[in-house]
Amino acid sequence: MIKKKISRIIVPLDGSKNATRGLEMAITIAKQSDAVITGIYSIYAPPHSEFRGVGSVEKAFNKQLKKIMEEAKVLTTKNDVRFKERLMRGDIGYNIVKLAHSKGKFDMIVMGSRGRSSAKEMFFGSVSNYVVHASKIPVLIVK
Repeated sequence: MIKKKISRIIVPLDGSKNATRGLEMAITIAKQSDAVITGIYSIYAPPHSEFRGVGSVEKAFNKQLKKIMEEAKVLTTKNDVRFKERLMRGDIGYNIVKLAHSKGKFDMIVMGSRGRSSAKEMFFGSVSNYVVHASKIPVLIVK
């Protein structure tokens, strides 16, 4: 008998179709194991941004972020799955892995194979590739 229970799942969200498919798969897993999904959005923020202080850019970004998280909340609520959200700044892949490894809080990462970045890799996006290789917890990549 399997003794390891999945109780907390990380799902990176960026508004892409692959991220939505990742969330849908996480919902399926969460329903079967009564797990909580933590949707994270990591903003790539270089140390000295040229956009610092530009209010219109920040407002548009916050509006987009709220829309992505609200859609995730609606989808999880419809399926009776608990959802938490988390916003992080810095390197996206590193933030996902760092959160996943924090105090043994998470059991699994479920993510889309490729997000919204413009860099196209042959099979995986650069973030999912990094997470697969750096994570010490199971990672499920959804295409």
